[in-house]
Amino acid sequence: MRKRLNITEGIFPMPVLMVAAYNEDGSVNVMNAAWGTMQARDHVALVLSESHKTVKNIKARGAFTVSIADAAHVTEADYFGIESGNKVSDKFAKSGLTASKAEIVDAPVINEFPLCLECEFIEYQDNKYGCGVIGKVVNVTADESVMAEGKVDMSLVNAIAFDPYTHGYYKVTERVGEAFKDGTQLKK
Repeated sequence: MRKRLNITEGIFPMPVLMVAAYNEDGSVNVMNAAWGTMQARDHVALVLSESHKTVKNIKARGAFTVSIADAAHVTEADYFGIESGNKVSDKFAKSGLTASKAEIVDAPVINEFPLCLECEFIEYQDNKYGCGVIGKVVNVTADESVMAEGKVDMSLVNAIAFDPYTHGYYKVTERVGEAFKDGTQLKK
């Protein structure tokens, strides 16, 4: 028997994305964004309102990075979601994490998060069905600790996902199948 639930974001897992850009003074600003996805192979779509300090920074600098949050840094990732850069100017410094300049775009890479997409800002969309930052991915980097045989091994990334039903974070670590292969068994 199915039970009716309250309407919420409702899709699990939701990514825990660390979106980073430089502030006007060159300091690092990072926010936690669960509403983000790939719009195309090389385009990121982030559902973010213009009230976020990070969105203002992205528009001003024309660039941002998107890192995949990991279990080792769940406290810092959550902090970036509950503290506003509009209210706390040294939010990133308080996290204790470190950053480097991205290789291609004018945005910071958070060193402790193992997987990072460097993005050029394309446009900000705002209409009655949503709003968001659209970016073109121009470079992807990964820490060697999450690489196996020249490829990213997601089980080593220890990515976390957000559960909108209970407001929990979960590790995404175990491979359970082969995409574009397992389903072919049913085609016979």
